[in-house]
Amino acid sequence: VTEALDNNHQSVEDFKNGKGRAKGILVGQIMKASKGQANPQIVNKLLQQELDKR
Repeated sequence: VTEALDNNHQSVEDFKNGKGRAKGILVGQIMKASKGQANPQIVNKLLQQELDKR
């Protein structure tokens, strides 16, 4: 999750500015990196926690 955030600064900024699609892009990047093996619900939860920290 942190790797996806580090590699997609623009999507993180877009999300902070209220663009909801940016979170979907980040989830997609994480799913791609895990070759579809990650649980999307857990990915969303972890992603939200990391975004709240930034």
